[in-house]
Amino acid sequence: MATLDLRQSVLEYVKKADHRFLRLVKAMADSYADDDERISLEQYNKELDESIAQIGKGELYTHEDVGEHIKKWAKK
Repeated sequence: MATLDLRQSVLEYVKKADHRFLRLVKAMADSYADDDERISLEQYNKELDESIAQIGKGELYTHEDVGEHIKKWAKK
């Protein structure tokens, strides 16, 4: 599908969308726009070290924890 056709198809969805769909599309577009902002290697390594420290302290979510969070979110 050509870019112009794809754009038109997406616009048709947006015209008929409910609030939830529009929020999802906006969040995705915001995230896409943020992808251009790269961090330095030093910042990457700092964040990685912080994450490893959090894991060492037990500050994490297991797969089961995430599954439970999803179930709760789905009920809202």
